Amino acid sequence: MQRGPTHLSLLLPWLLLAHTSAELPLCKESDYHFEYTECDVFGSRWRVAVPNKADICTGLPDPVPGTQCTFSCSEGEFLDMQSQQCQKCAAGTYSLGTGVAFEEWDNLPSGFVTHGVNTNGEDDVTDCSNSTWTPKGDYIVSNSDECTATLSYAVNLKKPGTVSFEYLYPDNSIYFEFFVQNDQCQSTDSESRWMKISDSNWSIYVELNRGNNVLYWRSTAYTLQGSDVKPVLLRNIAISGVSYTSECFHCKPGTYSAKPGSARCSPCPAGTYSNKGATVCLQCDQDKYSGISGSCTARPACTNSDYFYTHTPCDSEGQTQLMYKWIQPKICSESADGAVQLPASGEKETCPPCNPGFFVTNSSTCEPCDRGFYSNGTACIMCPVGTEPVLAFEYKWWNTMPHNMKSSIFHQEFSHSKNITAWVVAGEYVYTTPGDEDTDYLLLTLRVPGYRLPQSMTEDSHGLSRITFIFDTTCTANCKFYFLTGYSKWSNDLVEQWTGSNKKQSYSYLIQKNSTTSFIWTFQRTQEERKYSSDVAKIYSIHITNVIGGVASQCRHCALSSAEVSSACVPCPLGHYMVNGTGVCQSCPSNTFIRADQPIGEEACVPCGPNTERNKAHTACRSDCVLYVRNNAGELLHYDFSALSNVTGFHSSARFTNRGLRYFQHFNIGLCGKEVRALATCVDNVTESGSEVRGYICQSMVIPSGIRSQSVVSSQPFVIGDSLLGVTTDPNLSGISSPNWLFPSTSSLPDVIFYFRSSETTQACKQGRSATVRLRCNPTVTATDLITLPSNCSEGTCDGCTFHFLWESPHACPRCTKNHYREIVSACIQGIQRTTYVWQQPLQCFGGESLPPPKVSACVSLDFWLRFGVSTGTIAAALLIGISCYFWKKTRKLQYKYSKLMMSSGGKECKLPTADSCAIMEGEDAEDDIMYLTKKRFFGKIKSFSRERTSDGFDSVPLKSSSSHR
Repeated sequence: MQRGPTHLSLLLPWLLLAHTSAELPLCKESDYHFEYTECDVFGSRWRVAVPNKADICTGLPDPVPGTQCTFSCSEGEFLDMQSQQCQKCAAGTYSLGTGVAFEEWDNLPSGFVTHGVNTNGEDDVTDCSNSTWTPKGDYIVSNSDECTATLSYAVNLKKPGTVSFEYLYPDNSIYFEFFVQNDQCQSTDSESRWMKISDSNWSIYVELNRGNNVLYWRSTAYTLQGSDVKPVLLRNIAISGVSYTSECFHCKPGTYSAKPGSARCSPCPAGTYSNKGATVCLQCDQDKYSGISGSCTARPACTNSDYFYTHTPCDSEGQTQLMYKWIQPKICSESADGAVQLPASGEKETCPPCNPGFFVTNSSTCEPCDRGFYSNGTACIMCPVGTEPVLAFEYKWWNTMPHNMKSSIFHQEFSHSKNITAWVVAGEYVYTTPGDEDTDYLLLTLRVPGYRLPQSMTEDSHGLSRITFIFDTTCTANCKFYFLTGYSKWSNDLVEQWTGSNKKQSYSYLIQKNSTTSFIWTFQRTQEERKYSSDVAKIYSIHITNVIGGVASQCRHCALSSAEVSSACVPCPLGHYMVNGTGVCQSCPSNTFIRADQPIGEEACVPCGPNTERNKAHTACRSDCVLYVRNNAGELLHYDFSALSNVTGFHSSARFTNRGLRYFQHFNIGLCGKEVRALATCVDNVTESGSEVRGYICQSMVIPSGIRSQSVVSSQPFVIGDSLLGVTTDPNLSGISSPNWLFPSTSSLPDVIFYFRSSETTQACKQGRSATVRLRCNPTVTATDLITLPSNCSEGTCDGCTFHFLWESPHACPRCTKNHYREIVSACIQGIQRTTYVWQQPLQCFGGESLPPPKVSACVSLDFWLRFGVSTGTIAAALLIGISCYFWKKTRKLQYKYSKLMMSSGGKECKLPTADSCAIMEGEDAEDDIMYLTKKRFFGKIKSFSRERTSDGFDSVPLKSSSSHR
């Protein structure tokens, strides 16, 4: 009874489906496509039909056994899923066989997904839904706003393969990364995912594992100063490792494939064009040329911007010819109305001199001098004994392009143009030629193998080398001139850029990392169409010091360090300079160091600043963190900043871009310390190279980790201070001022100020950067490092060149002495008196002499003395009474004898009575003196005396007569 409804409920959907299917038409081949199921453990699979859209037809083909999972097609072939056989691609198409390629970006290819998200998280109200990667025909372009745009593609590989792509990444205001996630959602190592900043297209090859792989291209822009951001361009994505491709790709316009089974398409020759899927290239008309798009365009009339001039190498007579050449490929017409003609070439001129360190050979060519020689460009001269050659590259004459320099041009639109002429020599300078398009990047690259300091120098914070170049730009539009450095093929860092016309000027850059380096000068006219071909950049000279494999234009006296045994250089001892022209070494005054750029003459000795001492190498001054300063009262204060000697990092307050994206300025400070210590280091972790700068103080821009997998993003590092000028309480030192109003204080204790300077100059800071670090005593600070910036200069500097910092810490206080505490003596309680010690308030010291422990001593209290006084008084009173009684008794005896004598005399005056008894010896009492009361107690005797007193006031004394005795 209960099973009937259950069967009915299960049957109803099938009946409805059958009824619906009966109303749908039968499927045609265009309504579905074939796919393979996943491979089973035996390496088998099934081919199934999958409808292109749901519920549009019925009657799909039944599943059939598919090819083995190890099956694959070769290059130029595709798998026909109907017959499950490999077939050759038709002419005008191509395939990679076991790979897929994406070269057309008219729209987003199937399988690619792009989306934008807020960098600051969900709390940000910024709408990033439209911040995506956008197809642009030959390439796909990233976003240029402050959102994170991601482009992803998922692929299942039947065997290990690779992915390759080309990209253009010209702007360091964008962070661009590529990474892969596998089946376990594990990503590529973060150290190898950051793309190289470059003005030329780069090809990337990444190995992929078998199985599922999700490819990610992610970009985020930061418009810190409201400037336009150049987006990342991406093209030619190719993936290998798949078993097959089920379709062939059509050749792009401007390319063709003439035969079936082509693995790739060939570009059309110059002057020809083709359409999409072409099998042949067609010739353009005589008055037209083929452009980037592959179509033919009418030739414009030739102008002065369509040709350039250069010089031929010197001949045996020391002559060079001035040559005029058309920009290649030539697109202009000389026969059009108003066209200019190419000037005649061949005019001879005298060759410019050789560059310093080279000499003129018999064939009038320039060759480098041998090791141990130097020259000014004419003849090589051996360095004298006691000197060494100063190796460098110095280019100030441009007859031929130096062997370690090359010129190249990069078309932003990924042009197939063969034009590689970007910079050409012109005698006194090297300059940019007119380009095909104003958007082209004209590159001049100088490659340096490495650096080595001369024996007369030791490596310090002044770096290994310095590059200096003189240039100017002449522009009628918003042209840009870039100077970049690179330490590997993955690292190109923008050092400085100039916009518009710039007068002839010099620029220097300090090199602190010893590795192979490329220096790149890049010039771009505009981002618009071809209008400003006459805009030009010129470089007059390039000088880079301490180069391995360089040449010498001078020799340096060895005055700083000991020479090697095999060297002919005989240097002066440490701390000595060489007297001009004599070769005699003279000792520098005490606490001075040797200037590395001039070790000859007394002016080479530079005195150290206040409270600093020279290092062991005699190349700079340092502080050991110990300081003695007298205050206004004349008291000597002892400071010890050793606890602050470690490199300390801190952030500025949060800053925001125009779109509200948050970033910080990060500072690292290495205040003072031992002779050998770690310097403050700031890095750029945007690129794989991890370029870094070192000094006492450095700065970099830090962006929160929300946009990247790393904890923080650090970029644009530079040194603020690489030398210590002095340590003092004065607000001015060596032209650097640290006004007290920057950090107001109410304490009577002065701040201790460290003064630093950087020798690295920039366009804005022609005298280099400088910094002051104020150490302020604050015993109440509990934070490890409390470093603040001026309230009116939130980034630490008001002019971009001088930085100010306030460091509050208990360790910035002077060492405590006996003058910083006082003693408190308590009252005497129960015979005990306590002495305690407390700090003087407000407390302005730390460490040093500690508070003495409390003391306990015996004492005599007031009640003791009171009891002692009462007891002593009582005893004294008793003694006095006893003495009084004794003398009173003696007096009574005398009175008694006197009375007896008087009675015996009968009242006759002046007559003594006769003795009625034997003589009494002196000191003996007569028997008559014996009273019966002698055996009474003391107080009883007193009572007896009182009772025997008569009415006349005399005492009645009973006497013993002789008769009665008898």
